[in-house]
Amino acid sequence: VQLQASGGGLVQAGGSLRLSCALSGSALEYYAIGWFRQAPGKEREGVSCISSSRGSTESDRPYYADSVKGRFTISRDNAKNIVYLQMNSLKPEDTAVYYCATDGNQCDFDVHQGYWGQGTQVTVSS
Repeated sequence: VQLQASGGGLVQAGGSLRLSCALSGSALEYYAIGWFRQAPGKEREGVSCISSSRGSTESDRPYYADSVKGRFTISRDNAKNIVYLQMNSLKPEDTAVYYCATDGNQCDFDVHQGYWGQGTQVTVSS
């Protein structure tokens, strides 16, 4: 399994970005995909996750960290093998490198995931 994150960039506060996480080497429908972020000098933290479409107790269930609830939306397109993270009302404190990751079909925000994509930088200016 390989993951590739993309879509980061520079945006003003209040703006929006959409991140993409493309999975290759297997079928996305069997995997939960999580988004994590790491700001300079801070620990990596879980942002959002969507459970798998097949094999999990609750298919396609989204999870969000409290800090992004109501602003971020996670979704998946199994036909394209891509998970999206729509980020609206961005704040300077959302600035970080964003990573996608998977560790099976259930969501968790444990940073010890089995597979990681490379990071994509999100910078929100004030």
